[in-house]
Amino acid sequence: MPKPAAASPFIADRLAAGPTLSFEFFPPADDVAARSLEKTVHRLAELDPAFVSVTYGAGGSTRDNTRDLVIDVSRHQSFPAMPHLTCMGHSRTEVVEMLDDYAAHGIHNVLALAGDPPADGSPVTGDFAYASELVELVREHTNFSIGVAAFPENHPRSPDRQTDRRHLAAKLEGADFGITQFFFHADDYLRMIDELTQLGCDRPVLPGIIPVVNPTSIRRFAVMNGAAVPEELWTRLEATDGDERLAIAVDAATALCAELLEAGVPGIHFYTLNRTAATAQICANLGL
Repeated sequence: MPKPAAASPFIADRLAAGPTLSFEFFPPADDVAARSLEKTVHRLAELDPAFVSVTYGAGGSTRDNTRDLVIDVSRHQSFPAMPHLTCMGHSRTEVVEMLDDYAAHGIHNVLALAGDPPADGSPVTGDFAYASELVELVREHTNFSIGVAAFPENHPRSPDRQTDRRHLAAKLEGADFGITQFFFHADDYLRMIDELTQLGCDRPVLPGIIPVVNPTSIRRFAVMNGAAVPEELWTRLEATDGDERLAIAVDAATALCAELLEAGVPGIHFYTLNRTAATAQICANLGL
């Protein structure tokens, strides 16, 4: 069955039309995970997202899986899928080849990221040092909508807040929009937006929200991203499991989203962890 007629395939246009709802997925590791993700995508498609994004493994370790998932979703759904693309480990030639391949398959958006340095401390390879350099290449070579990452509590490798905001504002000026790493306090996001505004940057930055369905894993992610976890919430989550833990995670994320929506954010981007229950319930609670 052909997909229904869609609005503009460019995420920048969809953001300009009003607040958006969007989801992030990661490429499945095996056939069982692929079947599970297919069900997740179809279930969350019922919520009419403006777009979805698909993560990219360190150094391009999920390159082919990311590509295939992005193309498949964009082909069969009424919303675009946006691939993540990282600097680490890639030459300019490789990036241009990937961009050409995406364009040939009707992809119109990319999330340009620095990527994480090798965990073993080995030297970083590739032709790019910063995401802003990747943004410049994408802009020169395509007419894609370009997204970039933002860190409400500062990038973990930034020397100080002032430097972080200056670099973020400059990166956003070269891009079309931003998506934040997850955070748990609305004030962190709102302060970041105020600081960007003071620097003359008015690009929309979507808050990234993660329901804490697995507190152990998400604490590990938070340490990597420099995000402070609310210990009171973690204490409650770690004291239970199953449906009770899910309910606590959903209530906490719903409250955070409600506060952000009240403040007039340009949309909400959910880190789904390829699961349906928490994200779908939060959206229902919010009437999204």
